[in-house]
Amino acid sequence: MKPEKSEGLDVFDAPAIINIRDVTDMIGSVLLLDKPSGCTSYDCIRRLKRYFPKSTKIGHAGTLDPLATGLLILLFGKATKSQQRFMNLTKRYEATMRLGETTSSMDSETEVIEHKAISGITPDQIQAAIEKKIGVIDQIPPMYSAIKVKGERLYKKARRGEVIQRKPNRVTLYSIELLDINGADVRFSVKCSKGTYIRVLAHDLGQSLGVGGHLIQLRRTAIGNYHVQRASTLDTLTNFFERS
Repeated sequence: MKPEKSEGLDVFDAPAIINIRDVTDMIGSVLLLDKPSGCTSYDCIRRLKRYFPKSTKIGHAGTLDPLATGLLILLFGKATKSQQRFMNLTKRYEATMRLGETTSSMDSETEVIEHKAISGITPDQIQAAIEKKIGVIDQIPPMYSAIKVKGERLYKKARRGEVIQRKPNRVTLYSIELLDINGADVRFSVKCSKGTYIRVLAHDLGQSLGVGGHLIQLRRTAIGNYHVQRASTLDTLTNFFERS
């Protein structure tokens, strides 16, 4: 199977990767990776980088939080020049938030700092809160984020207990679909613009319902027309390169 052509670049999906005979064939190419939970986006690059010449540039088109899984687009060599084009593509996610519990990181990375009863919350109220978020909105980036302020990542300041003022980002939520409600856990899908924080969305939805909430699960399913179903797992790739 030959790699699919897109925007003048070679795109390797899971079936195509098996047919690559030499890792140098990937220089200037794009790889679709299904990122596992528990590692950063750069951890994935670091794990794969050892199979390439030291001079090889490897980048990615959109960070995923360590707890998140799903599609991560990796760019090799000259393909890194197209990073912004990939970054500008719309994103699709499937997420689960837990109502009635608030955390400082807005996800399950930190401990719950506030509990509230959710017995009075109805599915219609959840649906109404979701619908109000669709469209162009301003989001304040979380303190637990990789944004740099005066040369330091915000999450490092947050871990020291610091809170600083952040400028809001204007993002677009094209659609939000309520998928399932299981007790306090609400599963939904989102199509959004670049720069959208789904954990901020979960936090804000919880606040608008008056009970708080935080993100407990997140999976990126698509970036533009690139879908996670066509992506390779990190273990599949490392096993392939070990045998090459």
